[in-house]
Amino acid sequence: IRSVLRLPAVIMSVVEHVREMAAAGLHSNVRLLSGLLLTMSGNNPELFSPSQKYQLLVYHADSLFHDKEYRNAVSKYTMALQQKKALSKTSKVRPSTGNAASTPQSQCLPSEIEVKYKMAECYTMLKQDKDAIAILDGIPSRQRTPKINMMLANLYKKAGQERSSVTSYKEVLRQCPLALDAILGLLSLSVKGAEVASMTINIIQSIPNLDWLSVWIKAYAFVHTGDNTRAINTICSLEKKSLLRDNVDLLGSLADLYFRAGDNKNSILKFEQAQMLDPYLIKGMDVYGYLLAREGRLEDVENLGCRLFNISDQHAEPWVVSGCHSFYSKRYSRALYLGAKAIQLNSNSVQALLLKGAALRNMGRVQEAIIHFREAIRLAPCRLDCYEGLIECYLASNSIREAMVMANNVYKTLGANAQTLTLLATVCLEDPVTQEKAKTLLDKALTQRPDYIKAVVKKAELLSREQKYEDGIALLRNALANQSDCVLHRILGDFLVAVNEYQEAMDQYSIALSLDPNDQKSLEGMQKMEKEESPTDATQEEDVDDMEGSGEEGDLEGSDSEAAQWADQEQWFGMQ
Repeated sequence: IRSVLRLPAVIMSVVEHVREMAAAGLHSNVRLLSGLLLTMSGNNPELFSPSQKYQLLVYHADSLFHDKEYRNAVSKYTMALQQKKALSKTSKVRPSTGNAASTPQSQCLPSEIEVKYKMAECYTMLKQDKDAIAILDGIPSRQRTPKINMMLANLYKKAGQERSSVTSYKEVLRQCPLALDAILGLLSLSVKGAEVASMTINIIQSIPNLDWLSVWIKAYAFVHTGDNTRAINTICSLEKKSLLRDNVDLLGSLADLYFRAGDNKNSILKFEQAQMLDPYLIKGMDVYGYLLAREGRLEDVENLGCRLFNISDQHAEPWVVSGCHSFYSKRYSRALYLGAKAIQLNSNSVQALLLKGAALRNMGRVQEAIIHFREAIRLAPCRLDCYEGLIECYLASNSIREAMVMANNVYKTLGANAQTLTLLATVCLEDPVTQEKAKTLLDKALTQRPDYIKAVVKKAELLSREQKYEDGIALLRNALANQSDCVLHRILGDFLVAVNEYQEAMDQYSIALSLDPNDQKSLEGMQKMEKEESPTDATQEEDVDDMEGSGEEGDLEGSDSEAAQWADQEQWFGMQ
């Protein structure tokens, strides 16, 4: 009889041991023991009290969550909540006896709110966002902790429920006024910077050395409105302050902004600076890898990818970097696979969507590519490269009208800058009726930014069509005065061939190949010239005859088409 009477105390001790192991992080041990105890409970329902069974189910589910068995964890969490519901009914029916022993037990019960949060985490890992929202929506507003509101805000934003997302972000800031990611969330949803700053003004005034926060909010307000120039200037002013100098996050933001503004040189410099400060940096390395690949530095891209994989293969960035290497090596199927893998790890990775979209487009699967570029635009409405990718798809499928509508919308939405002017001109060049408009737009773009490579390339294409080679040479020389770019050197070589400046043309092709050894068109141009060279007059005469037979004009037309097709070869995903 005594042993029977002592049984509850012994069993309670077992549950306490499970709880202590869970608190100590001994998840594999918790899983084994709680699994055995739950089987015992199933065979003898009287063995454990409802509260004990609830605890065992929660701890067992937690161990499954730790092992990434999310569906199984959801099942056990659901059973735990059902058990808790039954426990609540039992406690309502039974009058309180005032027994002090019941108080510690009730205090040790896992929080029902925490269980629901864990369930929502499982659903997000399973890509079941609607179920995650449903479970969190069921928690009364007053009982929602900051992390619950933060998760809800992110889920609402992803689902396109902007008003609910704003409300949840604001609730996070009300509880935690220094939640900077919540601030970024509000700014991304077009909440005015001044309104966001007003929610932090009290904390800024009450804590020393936080005066930079209002400037930080102002900077990222510019970022999310697409005002890259003012965003760069504001972040530079922050970065120059002694207390925030060499901050990796600010340097990464600067690098990304330079990239968006089409200043690839400064973007690479800032990425390299951030990488030197933090060798384990992953964020933004996908863009950095793309820029290196675009410059033909494929060996550097390969090394970067290997380094990132050694840091973590559970982030999208290393897969995107490896995909860029494959893409610029013209292995589009592999690039497609790597882009898909990156999206699987992070469905919000804009660079992964652009990579996969570009690979699909090059494989002739234009309609599938369009879907990916549209999703990229939804996630990053201020990034011009997303629109460029979509417009390239429209042009590839001869949907010039759709391309024109999109280019005009971008021009109106993001403003008349060198990039939007060039994008609109690119579409105008596809229609003989709008050639003059294209010329006007390109002239405006080059007035704003004489060194903007895309505008220079498109203007050179237009001059080539008009056979104004001398003007084209002057344009390209001016653009190359303060920068060096493979495509510009190659096109300059083409123009020099057109005016019979063969030696200098050869020099330009050589420079282009030194910048990008994989540039096939520069190699073809050089090989063509080498074949045409001859040591004797007789051979020269034969070459002249050959040129007359093949038609020198045909070679020039080929050169023209090189410029016209440049956008297709370079691929505009992620490039500005």
